[in-house]
Amino acid sequence: MSHSPTLHERSEAEAGRLPPLLARAEQLAGTVLLGEHGRRRAGLGDDFWQYRPAQPGDSRRMIDHRRSARGDQQFVREREWQIAQSVMLWVDQGASMRFASDKALPTKIDRARLLALAGAILLVRGGERVGLAGPALPPRRGNDQIARLAAAFCADDPADYAAPEHRAMVPHARAVFISDFLGPLDEVRMALTKAADRGVRGVLLQILDPAEEAFPFRGRTIFESVGHTLSHETMKAGDLRARYLDRLAARKADLKELCRVTGWQAGLHHTGEGAQSALLWLYRALDRGAR
Repeated sequence: MSHSPTLHERSEAEAGRLPPLLARAEQLAGTVLLGEHGRRRAGLGDDFWQYRPAQPGDSRRMIDHRRSARGDQQFVREREWQIAQSVMLWVDQGASMRFASDKALPTKIDRARLLALAGAILLVRGGERVGLAGPALPPRRGNDQIARLAAAFCADDPADYAAPEHRAMVPHARAVFISDFLGPLDEVRMALTKAADRGVRGVLLQILDPAEEAFPFRGRTIFESVGHTLSHETMKAGDLRARYLDRLAARKADLKELCRVTGWQAGLHHTGEGAQSALLWLYRALDRGAR
């Protein structure tokens, strides 16, 4: 009984984040849609997409003679690509992601949730199936699926660093992993390797707070994990800066190399930057991975 109020308060807090997150994600997705034309491209389908000039290698059956009769050039009638893809999302909801160095900045998890949900909205509007990595929420279409994703993204993980989900990967699908990726690298390596073995290609987006890049600490400093499981006090924080930056650079290099060998794409976003540019990069990176 002593734990009931804590669980109740946690449930209310998670439920309270849901409507604002959905609203902000819809708004963010709308800003990208204003400048993009969705995921339409040539391929198998029934709907007309565009005419294009005939090219060497096109068969005579592809020529649209009615359109070509209007001038001296031959044109091909292209149909819209209509094969829906499955995209699986994983957002690190561990305690390390709840860090923000300044009250004016969003936490890393807030930015990760916003980008993942806004990306899901864009994908669903483009006809894709979207779900969570793992067995909990398989890829589906529709606004109901967006609501399910939002609810799932509002559940915090008590661990300092959450491990990427690699179960129930849909073969030949795509995936998006969003995290600070400051925890054990072996878990990330296992997840991407298993994904690659199943033909899954994706995007790994690292999100960092500006202080984690700059290490602006001097003098006596107490470093404590967000989950309060680790603590370290030093009288000369500045002396740690060079070693810290070297280890951070090494982690970034390891992530890029891991993505290279598994066919994934690596990106970096700072919470001090606008979310729109990160979402646009994420959306385009997924589109490149689909080709």
